[in-house]
Amino acid sequence: MLHSTLIAPFAEFGFLRRALVGCLALSVAAPPLGVFLVLRRMSLTADVLAHGILPGVAAGFLVAGLSVPAMSLGGLAAGLVVTLGAGALSRATGGREDSTLAALYLVALALGVVMISMGAGSVELTTLLFGSVLGVDDPALLMMAGVATLTLLALALAWRPLVLECFDPSFAAAEGAGGGRWHMLFMALVVLNVLAAFQALGTLMAVGLMMLPAVAARHWARGVGGMAYAASGIAILASVAGLLASYHLDLPTGPAVVLSAGLAWAVSVLAGPVDGVLARLLRRRHLAG
Repeated sequence: MLHSTLIAPFAEFGFLRRALVGCLALSVAAPPLGVFLVLRRMSLTADVLAHGILPGVAAGFLVAGLSVPAMSLGGLAAGLVVTLGAGALSRATGGREDSTLAALYLVALALGVVMISMGAGSVELTTLLFGSVLGVDDPALLMMAGVATLTLLALALAWRPLVLECFDPSFAAAEGAGGGRWHMLFMALVVLNVLAAFQALGTLMAVGLMMLPAVAARHWARGVGGMAYAASGIAILASVAGLLASYHLDLPTGPAVVLSAGLAWAVSVLAGPVDGVLARLLRRRHLAG
């Protein structure tokens, strides 16, 4: 019974194995970036970038069809334009960068939908917006694995400056830690991981495996390293559970994976040992006694 429920689907169907490999690659690299976004109070930035890449993805699709290299290059260009453009406009006008990002991503999302609608049918639009985990091919898998490898190597190099900038940016600036350069490297990694996730989950849910495990991880660890490990572990469990739920319950695969991550977040909020609801209630009762 256990074998037929948990192992047989992956052993029998190659497309499920490919989907699992792709989701595991995303789960290893993207959630630690989500942890830094949470610590920087930039949790919605990844969602903004996921929508902001759509015009570039649409341009690549209109030029070369459902070609991973073309859509990835277009999405990367669009994501960098949104990121750099928001920073440049906020400095030029004196406005807040988050409001500029919001304006740019709304315009980019609408433009991308219009471009796809004009040059493709509803099936292609649905695929680009919601992804197709079970349709991940070799180029997409190679991209996910490459982005995961690059992200882990870059985080190993930039870990201490990023942590320092999160908790004491003034000291980092005084020590000449080059916060601006590390920030741009970090944002470039976020864009790359959003692009990799887009291949499986689409632009509307590309940040699901990045942010939900990261938000849940704060209830399981206090240190940044512990939160990163917890986030990746939660993402891996959500990937496996989502794929199995999709197979056994006939659910859309991408939403099933994201819903599994959402369930893990809900459990963490309720039962997590660090500031979970139950932990706080037990602590109050102990203090009251």
